[in-house]
Amino acid sequence: MRRGMRKFWCRVLVLLCAALALYVLFRSKLYPVVESLAETQVKNVTSDLINDAIDEQIARGDIQYDRIVYFEKDLNGRITALKTNMGEVNRLKTQTLNIINDEILALDASDIGLPMGSLILPELFSGKGPAIPVRILSIRNSDASFNSGFSEAGINQTLHQLSMDVSVDVTVLVLGSTVSFTVNSHVVVAETIIVGEVPNTFLQTGG
Repeated sequence: MRRGMRKFWCRVLVLLCAALALYVLFRSKLYPVVESLAETQVKNVTSDLINDAIDEQIARGDIQYDRIVYFEKDLNGRITALKTNMGEVNRLKTQTLNIINDEILALDASDIGLPMGSLILPELFSGKGPAIPVRILSIRNSDASFNSGFSEAGINQTLHQLSMDVSVDVTVLVLGSTVSFTVNSHVVVAETIIVGEVPNTFLQTGG
C-alpha cells in the first residue's frame, strides 16, 4: 500500500515538474511573441473603436465643418483667411476622448482575446482555437489634436480637410504580466472645397 502511494506521489511530482518546465519554456520562448501579438490585437481593435466613435459623431451631426472653421472675406466675397473656432475644437476633443475611453475600457477578452491558433500555426489556424485572455487594465493618458491640410482639387479649387490625431496610452494584462503601449489613429473628420476665382490660364508643370 505504501509502495503504491509512493509511486502515485512520484508520478504527481513528475507531472508537476513537467508542467513547470513547460511553463518556464513557454514564458521564456513564446511570451515575447504573445506580447507582440496581444499588442497588435489591441491596437487594431482600439483603432477601429476610435474610427467608429468619430464616424458616429459625424453621423449625429456633432462634427460639422462650418462649426469648426469659418471664413473671412473681403468686400468682393473672396476668402482672405480661415479661422478656427477653438471653443468648438476643445468641446469635440473632450467629447471624443470621453467616448473613446469608455469604449476601450468596456472591452473584454471576447473582444481582444488572442486565439491560440494565431500563436502556434498562424499559417493554418490564424484566428482559431481557444483564446488567451487579454485584459485592458487602464488608460494612462489620452489626447487628441486637430490638424488642417490643403490639396489641389481642380482648377482654382482647393480641398481643405480637418483631421484628428488621437493617441491613447493603455496598459494590458496578458499571461499574468502587464505591458504598456500607445495606440495612434489618424481620422479625417470634416472637409470642404474652397472655390476661388477661375484664372484665365491654367498651367500645370512637372514636379
